[in-house]
Amino acid sequence: MEANASVDMFSKVLENQLLQTTKLVEEHLDSEIQKLDQMDEDELERLKEKRLEALRKAQQQKQEWLSKGHGEYREIPSERDFFQEVKESKKVVCHFYRDSTFRCKILDRHLVILSKKHLETKFLKLNVEKAPFLCERLRIKVIPTLALVKDGKTQDYVVGFTDLGNTDDFTTETLEWRLGCSDILNYSGNLMEPPFQSQKKFGTNFTKLEKKTIRGKKYDSDSDDD
Repeated sequence: MEANASVDMFSKVLENQLLQTTKLVEEHLDSEIQKLDQMDEDELERLKEKRLEALRKAQQQKQEWLSKGHGEYREIPSERDFFQEVKESKKVVCHFYRDSTFRCKILDRHLVILSKKHLETKFLKLNVEKAPFLCERLRIKVIPTLALVKDGKTQDYVVGFTDLGNTDDFTTETLEWRLGCSDILNYSGNLMEPPFQSQKKFGTNFTKLEKKTIRGKKYDSDSDDD
C-alpha cells in the first residue's frame, strides 16, 4: 500500500511539473505572437532581413569549416601537420592512438559520429609512433588520449575512459558530454549531469594499466586487449 501511495504521489508531482512547463511554453508563444501582431510591415521586413543575414553567415561559416577539414574524422601523417591543423581551426580534438590498443578503436567509432554532428570542431587522429616529440611535449603517457585544443593551445585532455564512466560501453553522448564540459564543442544537453550517471556501478570493464614501450618510451595502455 505504501509503495502504491508513493508511486501515485510521484505521478502527481510529475504531472504538475509537466503542466507548469506546458503553461510556460504557451505563455512564451503567446507573447511572441503578440509581438508579431503589433509589428508593422517595415519592422517585419527588418526582422526577415536580419534572419536571412544570420542564415547567410551560418552557411558561410559552415563552408569555411568544411574547407579546413571539419565534418570528418581524419588521420594526420605527422606531428608537423598537427601544428598546422590546430593553427587554422579554433577548436580541435586530436586522438593520440596506437593500432594495437583496442580502446583506440572504440574511440574511433564515436569520433566519426561526432565529427559529422559538430562541424564547429575539427576531429583528428595521430599515431603516437609518428609523434614522439609531440607526445613528450604534451606529456601524453596513456593511450588513448584526446588532446583538446582551443585557439592553438591545449586546454584539456580526456585520458583513457576514466571520465566516460570507466567502461568500454560508453555512449557517443557520454563522449559528447565530456567534450562539451571543456567547451571544445557545442553541447546542448545538461553539463551538470553525466549521461552515465544512471549506471549502477562504474569500472566494470576497466582494467589495470599495462606498461608499453614506444621507441624507448613507456606509455600506459588503457586497454586489456593490446
